[in-house]
Amino acid sequence: MTVPWLPELPIVQAPMAGGPSTPELAAAVSDAGGLGFLGAGYKTAGAMRAEIDRTRALTSRPFGVNLFMPSQDDADPAAVAAYRDALAPEARRLGVDPGTPSARDDAYDAKVADLLSDPPGVVSFTFGRPDAAVISAFQERGTAVVVTVTTAEEARLASAADALCAQGTEAGGHRGSFANTLDGALPLRDLLRAVLAATDRPVIAAGGLGTPDDVAEVLGLGAVAAQLGTAFLRRPESGASALHKAALADPAFTSTALTRAFSGRPARGLVNRFLTEYSDAAPAAYPDVHYMTSPLRKAAAAQGDAGAVNLWAGTAFRDAAEVPAADLVRHLAGLR
Repeated sequence: MTVPWLPELPIVQAPMAGGPSTPELAAAVSDAGGLGFLGAGYKTAGAMRAEIDRTRALTSRPFGVNLFMPSQDDADPAAVAAYRDALAPEARRLGVDPGTPSARDDAYDAKVADLLSDPPGVVSFTFGRPDAAVISAFQERGTAVVVTVTTAEEARLASAADALCAQGTEAGGHRGSFANTLDGALPLRDLLRAVLAATDRPVIAAGGLGTPDDVAEVLGLGAVAAQLGTAFLRRPESGASALHKAALADPAFTSTALTRAFSGRPARGLVNRFLTEYSDAAPAAYPDVHYMTSPLRKAAAAQGDAGAVNLWAGTAFRDAAEVPAADLVRHLAGLR
């Protein structure tokens, strides 16, 4: 399937919120023939625009920007308070207090308005689908709209988008489901087949991909491109912390798991002490838990404590290496 806005090489760099997806990384990927992405999650509209401007200064190629949909979680205050109490010993150990839950919309309206005023080539959405008016507004400005889906039903609900990103359970970081649930969760190959059967939209495959063979496989199953995030984390252009980059190569970390311990939403990361000790206690409350654990995570990172910080990673984390992003794009596309 020919998709006009897709890059010459079928490689999409996943938008990774919180720092890893820098303008330098997005520009390097796009310049190499892939599609680079900025992650606008957790940023203000102004900070998002500054990154867009910086990326445009680095590349003339198209790139994308990803937005988080506002949280629809009906969080149980008692469960959130109980988790705060459970975190108290950890907070004392790190010398901080748990954070206080705040805004739940991630400045969504302000970011949409800013992007519509001067849009990038592609805008993608995670944790839900935008309403039809938002999709149409971007499309009228020549911007392609991509919606992250984790089930066939979500794919059907997002049929107004230009393309879908099918995210399997192997993916690192947050599960991009419309609801805060693991219902209907499928590994990528099964999900890809289900989504392709449910929609005529072009589908980008994401989750646990790390090698040229992985990319070739999902393209052979019908995807128009492969999206990878963890594979780019150790690149010199990545904004991931030194602690995170080191953990991905540390033989002490042997597996990944899905957890709500850090944010209140299922997210896959390297199995460490915090994930092991707090996963069972964490409520389905996003972004409330994200706000509460933020001071703890920042303190742990500053203290070099890899056991108490979120180390997002997909199942193919061992394939991540330190070579430049452009080399990885060409390698994954089978050019070297």
